Formats: sequence, C-alpha cells, structure tokens
Amino acid sequence: MQQCGAFTLIKQSSQCGARLGKVYTTRGTIDTPVFMPVGTQGSVKSLSTEQLIELRAQIILANSYHIYLRPGLDIIKKSGGIQKFNSWNRPMLTDSGGFQIFSLNGFRKIKEEGVEFKSHIDGSKHFISPEISMQIQKAIGADIIMCFDECTPYPATYEYAKNSMQLSLKWAKRCKDEFYKDDAKNTQALFGIIQGSVFEDLRKESALKMQNIDFAGYAIGGVSVGETKEEMLKVIDFTIQYLPKNKARYLMGVGMPEDIWEAIERGIDMFDCVIPTRNGRNGQAFTTYGKVNIKNGEYKDKFEPLDPECNCQTCRGYTKAYLNHLFKSQEILAHTLLSLHNIHFMLKLTKIVQEAIQTDTFFKVKQEFFNKYYSKK
Repeated sequence: MQQCGAFTLIKQSSQCGARLGKVYTTRGTIDTPVFMPVGTQGSVKSLSTEQLIELRAQIILANSYHIYLRPGLDIIKKSGGIQKFNSWNRPMLTDSGGFQIFSLNGFRKIKEEGVEFKSHIDGSKHFISPEISMQIQKAIGADIIMCFDECTPYPATYEYAKNSMQLSLKWAKRCKDEFYKDDAKNTQALFGIIQGSVFEDLRKESALKMQNIDFAGYAIGGVSVGETKEEMLKVIDFTIQYLPKNKARYLMGVGMPEDIWEAIERGIDMFDCVIPTRNGRNGQAFTTYGKVNIKNGEYKDKFEPLDPECNCQTCRGYTKAYLNHLFKSQEILAHTLLSLHNIHFMLKLTKIVQEAIQTDTFFKVKQEFFNKYYSKK
C-alpha cells in the first residue's frame, strides 16, 4: 500500500511538461491533473455531497481557518472528522488558513512565533502558530494538509518577499516537526508551500530548501494575489524546474480554464479555486464557446442549453431562458444550477487534458479547445 500523499508518474508528454499521475490517499487514489472544488467551510457552496459524487469530483477542499472558527474543533472531533461531518467519504485537502489570515490585513499581526488575528465573525482574538495549525488540521482529519505559511502580498519589495519566504521556511520545518509527533503520517500527508513572490532567485531558494525539509508534495503559493497572468506563468516556469518529478505539484488558488491549460503544460498536477462556484453564483458560466453571463437580457428568450456540448444536469434539463429567469427572480436554484455546471466544466476539462497527454496530442487538443472557447458562438 502506498503512503498517503505519494505520487506516481504515469506518463510524461513528449510535447511539453504535461504529465499524468496518481496521488494516493487512505480514502482513494486521485488521477492527475486534477481540479479540486473548494468547500471553504466544509461545503462546496450550493452543492450537495451527492451532486459532487455524481459530478465525479475526486477530491474537495476545506479551509482550516474557517473550520477552526466555526463550527470549531470540538464539533469536528465529536463527529469523527471532517469527512463524517460532511458525508464526503473521499479524499479531502485542508488549506492551513495562511491565505485567509493574509486577507485579514489590518486585523492580524505576523510574528516569528505565529500570527495573532481577530475573527472575521465576531472580532474575537486568536493565535495560530505552525504547531497549532498542524494540530488543527490533524484534528479536522483531511487526507492532505498544508504547511502554515505567510502568503506574500503583491506587489512586494524584494526585501519583504525574501523575509516572508524565509519565515515560511522556518514555519515549514516547525510544521513537519509537529506533524511527525504522532501517527498522523499513516493517514495524512503534509505538503510544503513554496513562496518568493515574483523573484526567481527567491522561488529557487524556497523550492530547494523545502525539498531539504522533505514533504510528500509541493505547492506553489503566493499566486493569484494580484499579479498579472504573465507574471504568474513566469513564476511557474522558474519554480517548477526545481521541483522533484516524483512528487505532486500543486498550484494554489488558480482555476480559470486558460490558466489550467498553461499550468498543466508546464507540469502542474493539482489545482483548486473558488471561481467556478463564485462566478456561478454571480451568473457567469464557463462553456465550450466561452463565458456566458446568463443575467444578460439577450438570454431571456433563448430556449437552448447553456452549453450545447455539455451533458451536465443543468444543460440536460434547463434552458438559458429559464436560468435567466431564475437569476432575475433571485431564486436560489440559479446558484446551484450554474455552480453545478461550472464544476462539471472544470472536471471535464481535466479529463480532456488527461486524454490529450495519454495520446500525445496536447497542443492539438489545446488549440481545438481554445478555437471554440474564444469563438463567441
């Protein structure tokens, strides 16, 4: 039996860095490249566990910052862990909460010991250190947990980015020491997070030193925080060359279709993002022929599927006109139907990419995808 978090490289594209692989967990094996729907508070917004299973989601996320604050660790422990609490008996990943604490800005204070912050819920004061983060995530019980890090803001000076990256390295070592204090390693895997903002030498230093600490997998953090797409791709380019081929590579917080194609081409295996459900709740759908804002008046009498090449429940059963009506009427069902479609779109996208890697037709399939996606049919 493979150790939790272990990665097996199945096939490397002969055309680019894209690769097929498997990530092993105690609750199942994950085929990569994989998109992971985000369930920040233990729930993928507006979707049930049964719907996610029908969509064939392999793994979902929860955020330890939010779970820690509400419902709290006592409830999670009494329930038997996060998967029993939310009835998702499949692989899960928890983010350490570093990004959420970073987002609090004026409500947190970063020190070498850890971070003091005020709850966004009630203003109560809290402190999380690398050790406490590990204790929280082990108690939550997800299969893959993340090191506690400082998500470096953008833009950042070189000096700030360097100090932030070095702090994250110190915290990573403390995370690993705490993680291995008990038998959590038998059921959970710990991934390290590489920081360094947009500076190549800092990303290289972070990647190499993270490997010296040694983690089950490695994430590229500190992207999707305001930098341009060109800068994000450069960060991937000059970071991924220093990552081991025999471990999973995770790009945190990235989820636009075009970004996923570009990142997989460079060798990324795992993705997560709130965009499919957040945009869905705001009326935007990803379709074969580009983005659709279903709230626009042009769709009020369009009695056709949202996406003619999609077989999700939304496209099989409802028209653009009806979806437009739901949003105009502020019906909650609108959120569910568009979120369901967008998650289906992202999961189908990774399946398309997997097949393209398997058949060594990556660039051909990528071009075909974007010829349609940007056609504005």
